[in-house]
Amino acid sequence: MSAIQAPAPGGTPTPQKGLSNGKKILYSVLGVWIGGIVVFAILFGITAHKAPSVASGVFSPTDEFKLDTWFKLGPIDFNKGVLYLLMTTGITVAVMVYISKRLQSRPGRLQVAVESFYDLTRGMATENMDDAMAKKYFPLIATLFVFILVSNLIGYIPLPVDSTEKFSLFGAHIPSLQIYAADTNVAFPLILALSVFILSTYEGVKHHGPIGYLKSLMPGGVTGPIVPLIFGIEILSNFLRLVSLTVRLWANLLAGHLLIAFMGGELGVLVGLQVVSWFLLPIGIAIFLFEAVLIAGLQAFIFAILTAIYLGSAVSSH
Repeated sequence: MSAIQAPAPGGTPTPQKGLSNGKKILYSVLGVWIGGIVVFAILFGITAHKAPSVASGVFSPTDEFKLDTWFKLGPIDFNKGVLYLLMTTGITVAVMVYISKRLQSRPGRLQVAVESFYDLTRGMATENMDDAMAKKYFPLIATLFVFILVSNLIGYIPLPVDSTEKFSLFGAHIPSLQIYAADTNVAFPLILALSVFILSTYEGVKHHGPIGYLKSLMPGGVTGPIVPLIFGIEILSNFLRLVSLTVRLWANLLAGHLLIAFMGGELGVLVGLQVVSWFLLPIGIAIFLFEAVLIAGLQAFIFAILTAIYLGSAVSSH
């Protein structure tokens, strides 16, 4: 059959359009996925065969979030949580120093991105605080944004940190690859949130005085017997800021990593069906990309802007 269509009356031959490269790739991936389901079903069947560690309850999906001590440095227990915090600190400092030494009058793409980030974080401070406080706390807000963003992003890079499972490499026992984020340990976001809570309380007391700060928590125009009830609610909501900052960052990262692990293979291990792991793999990849591309940056942004809002509201009255 000719690749050229018959010419229309009085016209010229029109070449046929084939599949685009994108569609070819999509159909190829779809074919491999469907073929893999068939192969797994033939080789391993569709009857559940749970591993002994799963059947006995020894294996648990939450094991990857346990912090096993590798060694001690004085009072410090060195584990993968500490390792990730040190890596985050090192990467954050290295990136900022690298960028600061390469600023120029004709900015390149990296400098344009950095200047956009500067404008974004500067806007967080100036829109929620007066000029004096914005100048004072802008470095903190920008640092929190970068620090949490880096911590979130490296949490999606598989690293040999799974000390419960090891493999041999030239006689050396190397921990298995694993994705882990420091945020999935509630202590990390709690310390960050506690720092913000203490700073906002300090600024509020400094600006209003101890009694005046408590009065500033009350909405304007509230009088009568309802005052004690409203005051109690406002005090509680002030402390709930600490909880909301902590839980929002911790729960989102923990849930994301659990979903990636489940859809990336753990659910198949738990039910004892290899074909389930292969069937759910595309969903696991999609969740991984969604978390790494969107959630990592979004949670850093939310934490940073709420920090600016809480600091700004501490020196204002309702």
